[in-house]
Amino acid sequence: MLTITLNRPEKGNAWNGAVSQLYFPLLDQAARDPAVRAIVITGAGKAFCVGGDGEKLESAAAEGSVKSSVSHPFWLPVQIGKPVIAAVNGACFGMGMQQVLCCDVRIASEDARFSTAYAKRGIVAEFGMSWLLPRLVGTGHAMDLMLSARTVRPAEAERIGLVNKVVPSGQALAEAQAYARQLAAQCSPASMRAIKLQCYQDWMSSLMDSNDRASALLDAASAAPDFKEGVASWLEGRAPSFAPLPDDLGMIAYKG
Repeated sequence: MLTITLNRPEKGNAWNGAVSQLYFPLLDQAARDPAVRAIVITGAGKAFCVGGDGEKLESAAAEGSVKSSVSHPFWLPVQIGKPVIAAVNGACFGMGMQQVLCCDVRIASEDARFSTAYAKRGIVAEFGMSWLLPRLVGTGHAMDLMLSARTVRPAEAERIGLVNKVVPSGQALAEAQAYARQLAAQCSPASMRAIKLQCYQDWMSSLMDSNDRASALLDAASAAPDFKEGVASWLEGRAPSFAPLPDDLGMIAYKG
């Protein structure tokens, strides 16, 4: 298990080019490291990420452009073939919320707050938020959150499916890490990669295509060592010993 911490606490972990240049390569490295079986993302201090850096946004407004160029796509967590868990410890706005939506599981503390922010800044939903958010919370809730850019508290976030779980103040990171360790200890890396591929690919597929893909994946999984080990460990009442995910399978290539 690896934890990546957004570390600009004096700025609420506000997003800028320097953050992008550090964050995405770290994610890519973790994806390709066989020793890493799950990834946790959190923020230092009292915020997860308050969104775009104020100075950067001021400069972008003056220049009339908010586009940025990075070496990786902003939806990179979706492409990683390992579980990515967000530990939302505080304010999670704009770009911070976009990154949280790209995670597979979201655990929030009672201190968390969420806002899409974009409509109040005069811009549009960035980097796939308009694709991700409706699929997570439904079109009605997504439209409300994007059109109003209002602040959402943890109880509502859990109720509408924006987060999986809410924990007491200060416990989001520990809870997310415990969950990640459980996945790493008990679940097959190959199975988790295949399930992640299925879930995100099936969002873009028909029921029939999903069924066909599941059949092909099941055939491959049934003939693989992890299936034998999973059944044997269950019958023998012991912890499983699954092989790590090879580095060349760390990323998932989805078909459109």
